[in-house]
Amino acid sequence: MKLKLLSILVAATAATNAFAEDAEQKTWEVTSELGAIVTSGNTETTTLKGGIKVLHNLDSWNNEYKIDGIYKEDEIEDANGDKDKQRTNEKYSASAQGNYKLNEKHSHLFVYGSHVSDYFGAYRTESVISAGYGLRLLNEENMWLNAEVGPGYKFFEYSDSSTQVDENGNLLAGESDSEVIALGKLDYNWQISQSARFTQLVSVEYGDSNTKTRSETALLAKINGSLQMKVAFNVTNNSDVAADEESTDTETSLTLVYSF
Repeated sequence: MKLKLLSILVAATAATNAFAEDAEQKTWEVTSELGAIVTSGNTETTTLKGGIKVLHNLDSWNNEYKIDGIYKEDEIEDANGDKDKQRTNEKYSASAQGNYKLNEKHSHLFVYGSHVSDYFGAYRTESVISAGYGLRLLNEENMWLNAEVGPGYKFFEYSDSSTQVDENGNLLAGESDSEVIALGKLDYNWQISQSARFTQLVSVEYGDSNTKTRSETALLAKINGSLQMKVAFNVTNNSDVAADEESTDTETSLTLVYSF
């Protein structure tokens, strides 16, 4: 069933995509990508990655919607030599953000919400809601840098197999918790040439129980007017994980990005 859901997502990526190339901003911009990914850390496998990002540009609002999915099944051989297909990596995420434009140029107030379902991560599910202020710190002809900061609230659930314990030594497997957090994000974009673009995104969710830091470094090269190739390196770090888990996961991906 999960594989079917990802197949639908992949089919959608092949049918709907976009990358803003025109000088005039479009009302709708849809970007999708599909490709292979190699992971290391808690999960070491090669898998399928698909994603869709939709930008809706209005007079007073700029809205962003994202859906991403990763799914992998491997044939595993047990001690008796019998082979069986097993899920080795599965993760889905969805987010939405509304940016209200302020009179000050390139500044906005934002409202953000996200949900992550991860079957092999440090946490089984994570949901975040937040609001705050955003500002463009650098605005050149071929590059810009945006920053956002604000408070938020996070709901999270430990996996059923987690070995993390609380301050009293009680096992937290399957337990849920929530906390107030502070969010910060830096988003850098450099148009190297007409056919190449470099991006760097760093986000931090700071809380008492855990601080999550995510980074994506990517290079996009245009193949034709609608198709691009994207090479990306993703790093996710959780400050508080169980002793038998890696605190840092990395992903190196090569994907095709199609747009209209």
